[in-house]
Amino acid sequence: MWRVLLIVLPGDQRSRGARGGRPQRVAGAAMAALIAMIRGGVVLAIFALAGCASTPQATPGRDAEAKRFLPVAGEATIYLYRPDFPTFDQNSPAIHVDDRLIGAMLPGTFFRFPAGPGTHVIRSHGQDAGDLKIEARTCELHFVSLTVIGGQSRYTPVSAEAGKREIVRCCALMENWKEGQRTLLR
Repeated sequence: MWRVLLIVLPGDQRSRGARGGRPQRVAGAAMAALIAMIRGGVVLAIFALAGCASTPQATPGRDAEAKRFLPVAGEATIYLYRPDFPTFDQNSPAIHVDDRLIGAMLPGTFFRFPAGPGTHVIRSHGQDAGDLKIEARTCELHFVSLTVIGGQSRYTPVSAEAGKREIVRCCALMENWKEGQRTLLR
């Protein structure tokens, strides 16, 4: 453990003995400031590393394209969005569709992904294992809202009109994770 025992402030007579001898130990405000700087640096490093582990945000062009809400020929399109506001409890569950990793879902974000016709299971892996089965139909858009409260995921299918309105109001497009993509520090 580091020990900081001596701080000499130039021109400060209080830091020296009565006869100008050896400097004395200075505690209090200077030590508290040093400790605060170290703690701040540690917190900043933690936030920086947490950002590396999250799913990357899409470019503004891809976000605008996704918000045109155009169906894909021969496939269904599923929009999964999380309209809740950021809180101190920043749970970001990992989202899987049919056991394929889509990405980590943060508040105020959405994913747009193609799906073949048929039944698909949207599942989260985090503090809980919430899931939803959705029956996708070709050339249709499907909207699902995700709310995370106290670490518990709740999926709610919503109408196309409500889903479009909410996504435009609240959310930024996140990139889907690709097969073999590393989750930390590319």
